[in-house]
Amino acid sequence: MKESTRLLWTLSIIVLVVAVSEVVSGKNIDGDALVGSKGESAELKPPQADKRKGRGGAAAAGPEMNWPGKFELFLKNSGVSAMHAILMPLINKVQFYDATIWRISQVKLPPGVPCHVYDEKANKIDCWAHSVLIDIETGNIRGLTLSTDTWCSSGGLTVNGTLVSTGGFQGGANTARFLAACDTCVWKEYPKALAAKRWYSTQATLPDGTFIVVGGRDALNYEYILPEGQDNRKLYDSQLLRQTDDPEENNLYPFVWLNTDGNLFIFANNRSILLSPKTNKVLKEFPQLPGGTRNYPGSASSALLPIRLYVQNPARIPADVLICGGARQDAYYRANNKKLYDPALKDCVRMSINSAKPVWKIETMPMSRVMSDTVILPNGEILIVNGARRGCSGWNNAKEPNLSPLLYMPAKPLGQRFKTLAASTIPRMYHSTAIALPDGKVLIGGSNTNDGYKYEVEYPTELRIEKFSPPYLDPALANMRPRIINNATPKQIKYGQMFNVRIQLKQENVVKENVMVTMLAPAFTTHSVSMNMRMLLLGINDVKKVGGDNHQIQAVAPPSGNLAPPGYYLLFAVFNGVPSVGEWIQIV
Repeated sequence: MKESTRLLWTLSIIVLVVAVSEVVSGKNIDGDALVGSKGESAELKPPQADKRKGRGGAAAAGPEMNWPGKFELFLKNSGVSAMHAILMPLINKVQFYDATIWRISQVKLPPGVPCHVYDEKANKIDCWAHSVLIDIETGNIRGLTLSTDTWCSSGGLTVNGTLVSTGGFQGGANTARFLAACDTCVWKEYPKALAAKRWYSTQATLPDGTFIVVGGRDALNYEYILPEGQDNRKLYDSQLLRQTDDPEENNLYPFVWLNTDGNLFIFANNRSILLSPKTNKVLKEFPQLPGGTRNYPGSASSALLPIRLYVQNPARIPADVLICGGARQDAYYRANNKKLYDPALKDCVRMSINSAKPVWKIETMPMSRVMSDTVILPNGEILIVNGARRGCSGWNNAKEPNLSPLLYMPAKPLGQRFKTLAASTIPRMYHSTAIALPDGKVLIGGSNTNDGYKYEVEYPTELRIEKFSPPYLDPALANMRPRIINNATPKQIKYGQMFNVRIQLKQENVVKENVMVTMLAPAFTTHSVSMNMRMLLLGINDVKKVGGDNHQIQAVAPPSGNLAPPGYYLLFAVFNGVPSVGEWIQIV
């Protein structure tokens, strides 16, 4: 049965490849490739300043930044392989965890913390830490105890900044775990919290700050996570996951983005829908995306592009989804079974999901990429980093590390959006991660293509942690960097509130046209999926000088949880593309 299914899929792929080659070669349309349900095409234009009264919020174009960025070694040994990563609010520590099943890491549990007894009959204990909190400034490491297996799990932050981790392997698959944001907090684990086993699933934050968890191996459904200590028993079937469940399971770790209307954009394999979390009805089916698979193990990466807001917002706020890279449909079978490592996909596709006639706009990256990580930077640009040029996800299923990150500039014209940046010397293959930091750098870690911790192999278990400085951190631009005056900027705001951000900046022409205020939600990152990563470009009502080199920016908070679910964000002031250090702000 499996072989006949594979034959049907192979025939489908052949037909699809022929169709794609016609599109890309220009037989169906001219110029850049567009894929729509009826062959519609529409140019995706960069956002323009809205000149109408009360709609301030133009993008600050800024100078051309030619510095290629820089990698620096931050830590020689992170203790655990950074398979999962998230920046914890307020305490400015990153949480890394991997899997407990290996019973090994490179950091022991702290003195006084009891070892985990994982086999009571045989009295087998595990004294290694599989979760660590790392100070992003000093590199100090604190090991934490995990009892359930977090291997290939999902996560997100609550309104008060608590990390909720869901799913995992074997006994961890039905588990919800809670870790509050404090220096002494410990994991609380609830092994029966989920109705279905969740391994390779995706967790997304809803407009009210609660969570949905979608998919996973042998879980062609979704469910809603109940408050801490409560067990969910209700499942919702997903036709999308059933229809995209091919022999390679290319619909694992689906991309789930909260749309600006409060509904969920869900992408699995090569298809996508808009789902209402209120009624659990599918509201829209989007055009199929040809060319290969984009989800695990094909492993493209994705972002909801920064959402532009104004002082007065339109009824329908645009939202663009970006998906970059991926693999051919049968890449896992060919790599895992035949040791054939095919070139990864070279395209980035983008769609305005609130358009009346949504189409996929296809752009070409400078190089092929699979298993990349996509990071929204404080100035609204996108960093695409990590991964390989051939193969797919899985144990030793990829070759040719892709050492050079790409900068994607969404507001630039087509053909000018990509820039290749300075290369790292450390391969970041399967199980790598990347997250944005308050100082504008990107923390990069992980890479473990091995079933366990192994070092004498082609791609060893990687414990070194790097920081990457994007082009806006060019030392020559240091005098253009604003500084948010901490005690003159609020720590908490309400929806729709007009509030002041005070900055210090010794520059001329500090006006609305050259200034942005952005809010970035910390992403939970694993397996090339940046769950809940979200940026708001706030509407600006006024910018005025208030003495010396101080300036006051009057910004408007997002109008509802549809745009910005309640919780903690990093607030940045950006002058001509150069961001400040971010400050934590909570929206409620």
